[in-house]
Amino acid sequence: MSSRLKPFEYLEPKTVEEAVRILASYDGKAAVLAGGTGLLLAMESGFKKPEVVVNIQNIPGLDYVEGDRASGLRIGALTALRAAELSPTVLRDYPLLYEAIHSLASVQVKSMGTVVGSLCLGSPLSNAAVALLALGAEVKIASLTPLRSVPLDTFFVGENQVILGPGELVTEVSVPSLPAGTGSSFLRLARTATDGAKVMVAVTLTAKDGTCEDVKIALGAVAPTPIRAKNAEKLLKGQKLDEKRAGIPRRCFQVSGKGLREIRSTAEYRKEMAKVLVKR
Repeated sequence: MSSRLKPFEYLEPKTVEEAVRILASYDGKAAVLAGGTGLLLAMESGFKKPEVVVNIQNIPGLDYVEGDRASGLRIGALTALRAAELSPTVLRDYPLLYEAIHSLASVQVKSMGTVVGSLCLGSPLSNAAVALLALGAEVKIASLTPLRSVPLDTFFVGENQVILGPGELVTEVSVPSLPAGTGSSFLRLARTATDGAKVMVAVTLTAKDGTCEDVKIALGAVAPTPIRAKNAEKLLKGQKLDEKRAGIPRRCFQVSGKGLREIRSTAEYRKEMAKVLVKR
């Protein structure tokens, strides 16, 4: 692999402050290495040609899974997907995220790749991104200016593009607490377990007395970025959750968004399957 890579400088900062100074000094020509599963493939293919690779693996305090259902969940930038999957907190209190990560077939990829890294790739095929969108997650971004938080549904700006500017580094993804009466589900349609998904759907829904109080529907592999089906969410809120009523299928069918692309299957097929998976 190394013979295919363009020459680059390699740096290992010891603090977040040092890392963001380095990133800022290269004005967008630096790449961050955490797990490396996405970055190395992008560099090998020529999609990314950084002048410097900034390895953040030696920065202490960025590998953690903290919190619970009542207080919210916090995941550090160096937390591996496998560590999140094996976390008792994630399994017990945020099973949606567990289901999304568990559906990834490669233990090796999960052991190397990080949760935050899977978000920063900006891929519409990220299981974790779709699940965290449905959970209303935010990312915390460090830079030379004060730390800021950005909702995940504004973090993705284009295919393989996120809102990060030069000198910015995601240090954490946080998930809010879940109200009583909240349930969730993750479904993924693919040819085989190791293939990229044709469609992914993640839903969190809060119900009281049989009525939908709140709902978040996230879709993956149907647009250039992971997206929220906000029109469908608006139509479901306040509705009785009764399978016998025509309203649930009718409203769930309105999940298609703009930007559907002919990847791994036709846009028409994925639009129909998105409706089916959301209803399920």
